[in-house]
Order: sequence, then C-alpha cells, then structure tokens
Amino acid sequence: MNTAFILMAQYNGQAIIPLERVCKDYFTHLTPEMFLRKVLAGQIKIPITRLEPSQKSAKGIHITDLAEYLETQRALALKEHQQLNKVRRAY
Repeated sequence: MNTAFILMAQYNGQAIIPLERVCKDYFTHLTPEMFLRKVLAGQIKIPITRLEPSQKSAKGIHITDLAEYLETQRALALKEHQQLNKVRRAY
C-alpha cells in the first residue's frame, strides 16, 4: 500500500498539510504549538515547511514527509512486534 497515495486522497491532493490538520489527524494528544516545540527539539523527526521566511507564516508538513514519517513509525512498530514475539516464543 502506498502511504503517500492514501494521504493524497485524504487531503484532496494538497502538497502541504497545515500543522493543525496534521495534529488533529495524527497527533491528537498534542496542540500545534506543542507539536512544533517537539519537532524543533528533535523529539519528533519530521520537517516543517514554512510557506514564507517569516516566523508568523503558515507552517505545514509536506505530504511526502508525512508519508515517510508514518512509514518509519510503522517499521519501528513492526520491529518491536517481532522482537516481542521472538521473546515470547523462547519461553
């Protein structure tokens, strides 16, 4: 399944998804401000796109970056799942 294709359908082909939407859809436990702080602190590894150089400009996540982030999180979850299942089988 192609995550980027699914995201294009979800966001009606938008290239840059506003932080508010990304938080609402994928980081429901965070406000956009807290999400931005965590990204800038390196706790969430996803690039933020500014539409202008101004600090007050609209900020968003490029659809390709969001797809890559989701795929990376999935890969980490699969790795953890496999490790847990190997440990359980050893008993």
